[in-house]
Amino acid sequence: MNPCELTAAITALANMLASNLTVNELTMLGTVLTQLGDTLTTIATQKSLCDSKDSAC
Repeated sequence: MNPCELTAAITALANMLASNLTVNELTMLGTVLTQLGDTLTTIATQKSLCDSKDSAC
């Protein structure tokens, strides 16, 4: 999947969710997914640092 297809799919998913969830549910889902993304980025960064030859993890 190329970047344009990925962003189009994400936008379609967001629009589908927005049409079926309340504002409170959308707010909660957005918050949860933001935290998930931040946590995954933190884990990936730590793995990258620990995999480098100069690191002492």
